[in-house]
Amino acid sequence: MTHRVAAIRCVALILAAVSCTRAQDLNLPAPLELARFQQEHSSVRIQPARMDPNLGIALVFEGTEDLHYYAKPETAPDPSLKLTVKAESEDFTFGPPLYPPAHKFTDAGGDTIDVFSGDFTVFIPIVAVRAPSRTTTIEKGNVQVTISGIACTSLACLPPFQHEIDAAIDWGDKKAFKAVSLEPVEIITDPNRIHSIWLALPLAFLAGLILNLMPCVWPVLPLIVMRIVKQAKETRARSSKMGVVFCLGILLFFACLAGTNIILQAVYNTALQWGDQFRSPLFVGGMSLLLVVLALSMFGVLTLTVPSSLTGKSGSGAGYSGAIATGFLAAILSTPCGFGVLAAAFGWAQSQHWPLSTVAIMMIGLGMAAPYLILASIPALLQRLPRPGKWMELFKQSIGFVMLFIAVKLISALPETRKADVLYFAVALAFCTWMWGAWTDISTKPLKRRLVKAVAVLLAIGAAWIFLAPAPADLTDWQLYDRAVIAEARAKGKPVLIKFTADWCLSCQTAERFVFARSDIADLIQQKNVLPIKADTTEKNAPATIDLEKTYDEQAVPVSILFIPGLEQPVRMHGPFFAKQLKEALTRISTRDNRNKKGDKQ
Repeated sequence: MTHRVAAIRCVALILAAVSCTRAQDLNLPAPLELARFQQEHSSVRIQPARMDPNLGIALVFEGTEDLHYYAKPETAPDPSLKLTVKAESEDFTFGPPLYPPAHKFTDAGGDTIDVFSGDFTVFIPIVAVRAPSRTTTIEKGNVQVTISGIACTSLACLPPFQHEIDAAIDWGDKKAFKAVSLEPVEIITDPNRIHSIWLALPLAFLAGLILNLMPCVWPVLPLIVMRIVKQAKETRARSSKMGVVFCLGILLFFACLAGTNIILQAVYNTALQWGDQFRSPLFVGGMSLLLVVLALSMFGVLTLTVPSSLTGKSGSGAGYSGAIATGFLAAILSTPCGFGVLAAAFGWAQSQHWPLSTVAIMMIGLGMAAPYLILASIPALLQRLPRPGKWMELFKQSIGFVMLFIAVKLISALPETRKADVLYFAVALAFCTWMWGAWTDISTKPLKRRLVKAVAVLLAIGAAWIFLAPAPADLTDWQLYDRAVIAEARAKGKPVLIKFTADWCLSCQTAERFVFARSDIADLIQQKNVLPIKADTTEKNAPATIDLEKTYDEQAVPVSILFIPGLEQPVRMHGPFFAKQLKEALTRISTRDNRNKKGDKQ
């Protein structure tokens, strides 16, 4: 049976079904989201369709223009990652899918490729009826569609995907068929894609060079330069060897990144997307605090050295292990400030197959290591470096302020509920860092030095527990401060608990954690039918702020006031630690009287 005869027979059978069956509602699956990256997204839905003279199904893609799929196997990261659709059914045989015309797109490597993006439709025609032993009309049929490929944006490629969609289609509902008009795409091979690689790899090398200009690397630069100068006084051979080993330390860090990328792609079918970590509040907060410590090192509060366990007893960084450790440290310190450069480089790398992405990642490391390798190999260049002086110290301290600016910028990206906590801890961490670096020197006895550092560590841990621990759950349904509501409740003999607080009050936050976050306190407030009121005194002209002094004769927060029916004077609780006092006061409230009053009200 020819293609045209089969198509005509299909049309006849389905139109016959229309005359003997009534139209039924479509039972199609909801649109399936295929990809999402930042503001870019794309989804697909199944639709019965007609492209004269054929009937079939249409895959309707809807999304943003920057998120695209590869139209050619030759320009995809891997030939199998071209957008591919396939339909199967027990009732019909489907022909090859008909794709819309592709359009040009310039990727991160500067290569122009053919892609599908935005809103477009792929049509899959019916070419024959299967199962001829069945009835001559087909009212409904199940269709399974497989969609596979990879979605990319101008910044990065997402993990490859393969989705299967099952749909029960009512072939008798003539109104449900969507008219489709498109031209099949003629796939033309392009064997000269290799030119983009020779453009992208030098750009990756350039990205590595730029990392040496990042402020986060500068705290360790004096250590690196001193090492190179010291090595230059030794034999030419040893100087070159130590320079190579130092560069291997830098390459080791990027090799770890490349290895992680291979594992993610091979085992978990995902990719190492540089920049995704900055969507994590934990990572952003950690990077901001690291920058605060590095800024203090630029001010001379703390001196960065390679751990003696890696460099030998002297801690000077001598030896091959010290050279590798110093190089690895320099690479780590480049990442907080270099995320923009690394995101662009990793974005191109992740659009390639893993062998090429590995080469690209290592090229970044090689670019970062190149200046140090040149200085170590040609010691005469050290004489061209500027002479040290006061300008160098002033420049170093200026960079410290730049790093504080970057730290504040990162903190501003945190959720509103965590910004203040991280700022508080940043101050505490700065004090502990100052204590670690400035309270002792080389003349301090070892026992005293260890004691000071131990206290600094314990203080930092305590501050982290206070400021960075998850906020306690709000176990009580606090109502906003309202004079009329309080007066009405007291007139009816109902106990009232007023919690005066303020956003800027550190003791108030402590009271929240150690008093009102306790489940036994919250249970008593509920059991005793107490009306809980939150009186916010953050603003000067707030009603709670005015009444705090004029009505309740209190001068400052935190203070909590409990009105108990039958008592002339309320119970007043000051400071952040009053859980025992509050619990005893709540226990004295008569549950029976409250229950009776509650019943009378009803």
